[in-house]
Amino acid sequence: MDNRKFTIRCARIATVAVVVSLVSGCAAASKAADWLRGRDQPTTDEAVVLGAPPADEYLEELFELSSGDADKQADIFADADAAARLTPGPTSNLRFGLVLATPGHAGTDTERAQTLLSGVLEQGELLTAAERSLATIYLHNVARLNLISSEARSLYESTSRAARDEQQATSQRIAAIEAENRRLRGELADAEEKLEAITSIERSIREQE
Repeated sequence: MDNRKFTIRCARIATVAVVVSLVSGCAAASKAADWLRGRDQPTTDEAVVLGAPPADEYLEELFELSSGDADKQADIFADADAAARLTPGPTSNLRFGLVLATPGHAGTDTERAQTLLSGVLEQGELLTAAERSLATIYLHNVARLNLISSEARSLYESTSRAARDEQQATSQRIAAIEAENRRLRGELADAEEKLEAITSIERSIREQE
């Protein structure tokens, strides 16, 4: 199993574990559940962010990104990427960060997503409460995922290095054994030659007698 396959496998497992943990224990996740039930209403003391899309739009797009075919996924990614580049701002960066953080499509990039979402939350006053909660949930997810992926890579590299060291040590031991065998064969050949010479001398002496 190569490094990339190993990391991807661990990443998929980690994604499931982290999402379950967040949904069950994070207060922000309760807000996400409220969005799905249509209970996302700003409080009277919360400023309304003009032009901000409702949470349903984010969630609908993320669902399409996760469940759509490759062409649909590519269209969503390209549109979010273009919006973030051409009209950079908290909302467009949040949208693109969420797309990057969503697993299961060719454009998934959790490290870049972590950077984008961290920057978005630094401008939290320009986001709605729903957007801040959504950014927080996904940021926690990708941060944990990146940590686990990094640990998995380190473990794989450490294991590979140990295997290489062991293989090198084994090769050195084999080389030493082969060298010792050659030396012993050489000594045996010398001893046989000397024995043959002594035998020849003794034979000559007996013949002369």
